[in-house]
Amino acid sequence: MAASHADILAELTGIIDAVLGDFTADEPITMDTTFRDDLGMESIDVVSLAGRLQARYGNTVNFAHFVASLDLETVGELRVGQLVEHIARSLDPSPTVVEAVHS
Repeated sequence: MAASHADILAELTGIIDAVLGDFTADEPITMDTTFRDDLGMESIDVVSLAGRLQARYGNTVNFAHFVASLDLETVGELRVGQLVEHIARSLDPSPTVVEAVHS
């Protein structure tokens, strides 16, 4: 069974809080929260986030591949919800359309 967006958001919020430590945002983290503008994350924070995602999900959730698929403007405006959706897609056990066609 795939994880719900709410469950993933809650878990991701905990990971973000661990990354930011004392610099955690005053406002609650939502699907619309941006990593750069709202959370103030810098490159080193994103690297730490990627490492924690790797530790939590292994190769199932490939953060580097996800970010590499985005254009520069989108990366700068990346929202927590976009990462939640990527994690949900990565954890979904149902086959993709391409896999279903080739089966």
